[in-house]
Amino acid sequence: MGLLQDKLSQYDAPQKAMAAGIYPYFRVIESDQDTEVIMNGRKVLMFGSNSYLGLTNHPKIKEAAKRAIDKYGTGCAGSRFLNGTIDLHIELENRLAKLVKKEAALVYSTGFQVNLGVVSSVTGRNDYVLLDEADHASIIEGSRLSFSKVLKFFHNDMESLESKLKLCDPDRIKLIVVDGIFSMDGDIINLPKVVELAQKYNASIMIDDAHSIGVLGENGSGTASHFGLTDKVDLIMGTFSKSLASLGGFVAADASIINYLKHNSRSLIFSASITPAAAASVLAAIEIMESEPERIKHLWDLTHFALNSFKSLGFYTGRSETPIIPLYIRDDTKALKLTRVLLENGVFVNPVVSPAVKKEDSLIRFSLMATHTFEQVEIAIDKIYKAAKALEILPVAVS
Repeated sequence: MGLLQDKLSQYDAPQKAMAAGIYPYFRVIESDQDTEVIMNGRKVLMFGSNSYLGLTNHPKIKEAAKRAIDKYGTGCAGSRFLNGTIDLHIELENRLAKLVKKEAALVYSTGFQVNLGVVSSVTGRNDYVLLDEADHASIIEGSRLSFSKVLKFFHNDMESLESKLKLCDPDRIKLIVVDGIFSMDGDIINLPKVVELAQKYNASIMIDDAHSIGVLGENGSGTASHFGLTDKVDLIMGTFSKSLASLGGFVAADASIINYLKHNSRSLIFSASITPAAAASVLAAIEIMESEPERIKHLWDLTHFALNSFKSLGFYTGRSETPIIPLYIRDDTKALKLTRVLLENGVFVNPVVSPAVKKEDSLIRFSLMATHTFEQVEIAIDKIYKAAKALEILPVAVS
C-alpha cells in the first residue's frame, strides 16, 4: 500500500458512525423532491430540502426541460468560452439581470463555481477580501485562490467588520463578501450597515444570494432588493439548485465586471456549460416565481408559524428569521441520534455537526418549502418535540 492509500485508509469516522447506527449522509431518495419523498419504499416528510418554492416537480418546468432537450439535445459538449454557448444561455442571462436589476449576468455550471471563479479573480495579490466567518465554503475556497489578503470578521458583527476594514490599505481594493441568508443560521446579513461601512472605507460588496433568491425581495429577487439597496451592491450571485429548481449558478453586476469575468474566471472558462434542460428550467421557474407571489407569502406564513412553535416548545433557534430554522442540540451524538429517530418516524431533517460547526453548536437544520401544508409542519414539529424529549435534548442551552 502506498503512502497516500495508507494515510486515507486510516480515515474511519464514517464507518464508526455506521457501526453506531447514526450515519446520516447519502440517504437514498426514490422519488421526486417534494414535501413527501419515498425512502425504502415508504413515505417520509421532507424538511431537509433547499427547494424553498417547491418547484422541482412543477409540470411547467418539467415540460420546459423536455422541450429544450428536444431542440438542443442533452448537453452542450463544451465550455461557455468556446463551443458551449447557446441562445438559451443568453436569454437566461438577460432574464437574470432583469430579475436582480443589474446591467448584465453570467451563468456558471454550479453555484459553487460562481463563488470559486468570481472571488478568486476580481481582486489581486495586494488587495483584500473580507469574509463573514459563516460564509459558504465556496466563498472560502475562492478567497484562498485569490492570493489576496483574506480577513474574516465575526458572524454578522458590524463592529468586527469595521475593525478589519481599518486594517486595510485605503488605496487597495477591498471586497466584502457575505451571504444574504446564511445557510445554517437562517439569519439575514445586516446589509444596511455593510453598505454604510463599504461607503465609509471605499469597499465593494458581493452578496451570495443562494438561499435568498425566491425568499427575499421583490418577486423573490434577493437580499439587496429586500433592503432597497440594489444600487449599492456591486455583485449579486445566486444558484439554480434551490428556489429555481435546476442546477447551475449566476453572477450579476455592471457590464464591465461581467466582461472581465467572461475572460478571466477560470471556473467558467474551463468548465462545461449548463445543460439546455437546466437553462430552460430556470427560465420557467422565474416565470412561475414572478407570476405566483402567493408561493412566497405562504412560505413566510409557514416560517413564522414554525419559528413560534419551536420556541414555545423550548427549542433554541438562534437568530433565524427565515425558512431555514436551526434547532440547536449542542451535542454531536444527540444530533445524529435525533436525525435517525426522526427518519424512523417519517421525518427527514439534516444534522449539522463538527467539524462543520463547533461541537457546542451542533444542530438540526429544519427547512421549509412553499408547498408544505400547515398540517405537515405541525406533524413534523410534534414528532421532533417527542423525539427530543425522549433523548433528553430539551431544554436546550442558549448561548
